[in-house]
Amino acid sequence: MQRIGTVSRTAQGLAIVRCDEGASPDIGTPVVDESLSAVGRIVDIFGPVSRPYVAVSPDEATGLTSLVGAKLYAR
Repeated sequence: MQRIGTVSRTAQGLAIVRCDEGASPDIGTPVVDESLSAVGRIVDIFGPVSRPYVAVSPDEATGLTSLVGAKLYAR
């Protein structure tokens, strides 16, 4: 399991995560929170190559507002 980064905000039904330095997740990767609960999947990667942002499409049971500030991990 690899730490992706921290959710910085939400936009258009997606959680926007600022990647940690050295994190290089792939589109389609399942994402979990610190308690290993499923959060969703990575649907887009954008921004600078050295430290990109990823957009996570949350599962239906996941509340977006509760994710802001949460640390997320690639499964």
